[in-house]
Amino acid sequence: MEKPLRLTNDGALEIVFLGVGGAFSQTLFNTNFLIIKGDAHLLVDFGTTGPFSLPASTGLTLSDIGAILPTHSHCDHIGGIESLALWNRYVAIPQFGKKKISMIISKEYEDILWNQSLRGGMEQNEYSSEGKPLAMHDYFDIIRPTWLEQEPRLLLDIDWQGIHVELFGTNHVPEQASSASSAFITHGLHIDGRVFFSGDTKFDMELLEKYADRSEYMFHDASFFPNPVHASLEELRTLPASMKEKMFLVHYGESHAEQNVEGFCGFAQKGMRYIFD
Repeated sequence: MEKPLRLTNDGALEIVFLGVGGAFSQTLFNTNFLIIKGDAHLLVDFGTTGPFSLPASTGLTLSDIGAILPTHSHCDHIGGIESLALWNRYVAIPQFGKKKISMIISKEYEDILWNQSLRGGMEQNEYSSEGKPLAMHDYFDIIRPTWLEQEPRLLLDIDWQGIHVELFGTNHVPEQASSASSAFITHGLHIDGRVFFSGDTKFDMELLEKYADRSEYMFHDASFFPNPVHASLEELRTLPASMKEKMFLVHYGESHAEQNVEGFCGFAQKGMRYIFD
């Protein structure tokens, strides 16, 4: 791939993974990715490895990012957001004339992300123009998705500058949650009505059946061992051939070369441009 990656294209839907590994991956980086379409781009998650994987996989810098959508609060999905926000506020805006980064996030998840993860390192750097400690809106231009339904799983919807994203709730954590509606807030994505991204989820046949026929390609997280909060490769192997033949595996471990993924599209690769004409 040519570097730096161009954040515009001729209007095709394009997905580029900064990384494809799990939370503890040493070489694959965290599973975070860019959606590009026309003049718009959207960064989905920015984990602990994000500040390193962004330049390594794409040649881009923190100053290039204009919009982000966080799916949930584990470190491999939001661990780099503080660095991104501080860089933008104190370097990119004053030195390069950047605007605030847009963040697509529901009110419910914004409260969780700010108060339980980001606030400690971002609130007290200075006082705002109103003389108050900083808040999320001082760093980000907050964009709200439309709420569609709560049951049987949370469903939100947004059109972002020509990119359509349906956000669905997943059953990821806690381990004991029996359904997406009883789980902590975590999201997967259906992009432009064409591409499914599981986010982090337990094996959920109901979810897969809901989106399989509507998806040209699917990206699904895969654990190489029985996992109480992620779908395992063993479970995914039980899927019908019609699903597996359009499914790439992401969020996988370092021993991927040893795994049998016959019938699947294979493992998604960091830095690879996936273009859907």
